[in-house]
Amino acid sequence: MNKQIPFLAFGLAMVTAGCNLAPQYQPPAAPIPAAWPTGPAYAADGAPAAPEEILDLGWREVFTDAKLQQVIELALTNNRDLRLAALNVERAQAYYGIQRAELLPAVSAAGRGSKARVPADLSSNQRRQTVERYDVNLGVAAWEIDFFGRIRNFKDRALEEYLATEQARRSAQILLVSSVVQTYLALAADSENLQLAQTTLEAQQAAYDLVKRRYDLGLVPELELFRAQTPLEVARRDRATYQQQVAQGENALALLVGAPVAAELLPTALDSILPPREVSAGLSSEILRQRPDVLQAEHLLKAAHADLGAARAAFFPRITLTAAFGTASRDLSGLFESGSGAWNYAPQIVMPIFDARTWSAHKAAKVQREIAVTQYEKAIQSAFRDVADALAARGTMDEQVTAQQSLVRALAETHRLAQSRFDKGIDSYLGVLDAQRSLFAAEQALVFLRLQKLTHDVRLYAVLGGGWQTEPAGETN
Repeated sequence: MNKQIPFLAFGLAMVTAGCNLAPQYQPPAAPIPAAWPTGPAYAADGAPAAPEEILDLGWREVFTDAKLQQVIELALTNNRDLRLAALNVERAQAYYGIQRAELLPAVSAAGRGSKARVPADLSSNQRRQTVERYDVNLGVAAWEIDFFGRIRNFKDRALEEYLATEQARRSAQILLVSSVVQTYLALAADSENLQLAQTTLEAQQAAYDLVKRRYDLGLVPELELFRAQTPLEVARRDRATYQQQVAQGENALALLVGAPVAAELLPTALDSILPPREVSAGLSSEILRQRPDVLQAEHLLKAAHADLGAARAAFFPRITLTAAFGTASRDLSGLFESGSGAWNYAPQIVMPIFDARTWSAHKAAKVQREIAVTQYEKAIQSAFRDVADALAARGTMDEQVTAQQSLVRALAETHRLAQSRFDKGIDSYLGVLDAQRSLFAAEQALVFLRLQKLTHDVRLYAVLGGGWQTEPAGETN
């Protein structure tokens, strides 16, 4: 029975000493410029003066508002899309465990007993007899000795696919965090516009009441009354519109969070939220190689390399081993007596001669590797454009907001002067209406620009791969 140990040791040695036919992996060159674009649309450095290492910044360090942090935490706990991404990771990990186990022999114990009646004409001694046999064995069945790396490449592919799903989960987390923040900010802007619409409605109602009293006294014609009524109805319509948008924004936030959001956590205005921390893209575009979606594409590329190695190994012999050792006896009571030991050893080698399917599989694996290379390059190019667009959007936002703030102040003064001239009877109410309409539109535009500025900061953080910190990605062997 001890003779089995050298056989098993020999098989294990062949596994460890076997060759790997997968092509050596080299990361493809990134088909993007080494630096970010520059020009009038971009800020002088595209970032604050003291650049931060984006990959070291967690979302808590960027989004410091206490209420917003609570909402993000709820989303990370309850969001179904993120939950599905996590379950996909667990499934891929299980598949990797299954594939890795193929490298090791499956050891099983078996017991068997048989009893048969043999007629005289079939018996060796021409006498009728009863034959009994009892066996107890411990062994392995059809264990493939991975000399050419076929199973190891399948294992490597499963590992890379598992790591790819982990990166997909991180991408989903980044997308969820940025979506929650953007929806939260949009809800704050809608709430602020609702307050603005309510204030405008109250002002228009007061103006209409004043004109109505003057009309009743015969001081102004009926045309002035209808002119005063027009902006009043417009303001009432705008209030209803923003009431709808606020309600829909709350519903959108609840969907992202995966549960209703408590009223005390909802924003009331953009100024009520601590602005996100500004982040820097740095000087080099190499940071994009660490984006989770780019890492996901790279892991899938590595998986394609491993698949090609397995396809190459299919052209070489496959060696399998079946072995068992134990005891055998004619009598059940004699199974464990001296001299009852038994063993068998059955190695097998299969040499492929011609199989068209093997050649087709090899060609398919080569094409799949080229597809994976192209997808990796596309992922990097898409990431570069995302960052470039975010930098361009953020580069001019401060100037736009400053200009719009000056416009609001100017229109507010225009409205004040127009109201004063109307009160003194110098001008008609038409000038007041035009000034009110222009001021309200400018105030709405200012809210929109402030929202855009904050949104662009969030987007830049997300497209740079923020929200993901380096952590152990699991077993890599």
